Amino acid sequence: QVSLVESGGGLVQAGGSLRLSCAASRRTFSRYAMGWFRQAPGKEREFVAAISRSGGSTYYADSVKGRFTISRDNAKNTVPLQMNSLKPEDTAVYYCAAYSGSIWPPGEYDYWGQGTQVTVFS
Repeated sequence: QVSLVESGGGLVQAGGSLRLSCAASRRTFSRYAMGWFRQAPGKEREFVAAISRSGGSTYYADSVKGRFTISRDNAKNTVPLQMNSLKPEDTAVYYCAAYSGSIWPPGEYDYWGQGTQVTVFS
């Protein structure tokens, strides 16, 4: 079992930046690929970014490519998501997830956090 806790959400003006973080409970954190997802009101949850176990590979949704950066610190069991040049359409609840499989990009994620709200106003 992996417990994931997101933090760093908030209210930001369009064009601004936010840095989300996901803290994982498990010492075997490095065995999991990690991902960020988001869900806007009235919409389905969508993939945002993923990072491999070692951090050597990353994968982004086209909508955030060039603006968002995912990273990980396996010593601290954290997965930051740096979000720059934010747009109102980035408004959503952002979720962190852990994937135990070996497929890349990851398939169905095994564990999910509770989410953190990001609101971008124009």
